[in-house]
Amino acid sequence: MLERTDFEKKQMLFLFASKGDKLSFKNDNIVICDREGKIKYQSTCYRVFILFIVGDTSVTTGLIRCAKKFGFIICLMNQSFKLYSIIGNRMEGNTLLHRKQYTYTEDTMARFLVINKIHNQRQALNSFRRKTVANREAIQKLDGYLNVLKEQPLGEASLMGVEGSAARVYFSQMFDNVKWKGRKPRIKSDYVNATLDIGYNLIFQLVDSLLQVYGFDVYCGVYHKEFYQRKSLVCDMMEPIRPLIDLEVRKAINLKQCQEDDFQVIQGQYCLQYKKSAEYVGFLLETLLKYRNEIFLFIQNYYRAFMKGRELDRQYMFEI
Repeated sequence: MLERTDFEKKQMLFLFASKGDKLSFKNDNIVICDREGKIKYQSTCYRVFILFIVGDTSVTTGLIRCAKKFGFIICLMNQSFKLYSIIGNRMEGNTLLHRKQYTYTEDTMARFLVINKIHNQRQALNSFRRKTVANREAIQKLDGYLNVLKEQPLGEASLMGVEGSAARVYFSQMFDNVKWKGRKPRIKSDYVNATLDIGYNLIFQLVDSLLQVYGFDVYCGVYHKEFYQRKSLVCDMMEPIRPLIDLEVRKAINLKQCQEDDFQVIQGQYCLQYKKSAEYVGFLLETLLKYRNEIFLFIQNYYRAFMKGRELDRQYMFEI
């Protein structure tokens, strides 16, 4: 099973296929070349953890064989960064873990994840250099929501209600540096929401791959409802990590790295221009790589606690 010391040495690679990049293997090395055949990146296959292929390309049996041999995952994504297939290494047959997942009926895990998320939202707002009156009031409100969650168990509907109320308070201050109507998942109603979707998608793929390394049934969650073909557990585990992307997008807006002109509106949705894809993935992925070890430990600690039936507390939290 993957350990932290192994994960620290691993790499996440992106191949933007429609730019003419080509993928090849030589002496157990993975090589990415541009359309002229010039090597852009080369690394031993033993160090690859996950390979993202963005756009249309040919996937050979040799590539699939290498993924199995060297234990890395291939994520196939369209030009809008939507994942449509995963190929490669994953743990199969962890029946004991699956039995625990399918018979778990407590609400402590779900409450822990919401507490962890709101805690990180509070920390994100508190990291602002210049704090307005509204910012301080928002932090106080988030503290109030945390106290409610910590003091008493809540039903599913009440738990979702507290999370939703906290999110409205949080987002109203997180993006007070732009004219913004609020978080609207997946409909890409403006360039801020579209950028957040890209960042959250990167978190999703990383968390998904780590959960599958440990053999979880990623469709069986503890907080999000189970729907056909929805990876509810991935949705659960990525919640506390989201504020990392929120802070990075706010920073990118301030630095003019993220601008409305980088997007085009197609059928009412803001879509990132493809020539800007590598740039946006670069600054969004940078913050995830900075916290890669903490994310790994968060998933590992969750696995160990779940298998041993332990209560989750502060020592298991993912903190920004």
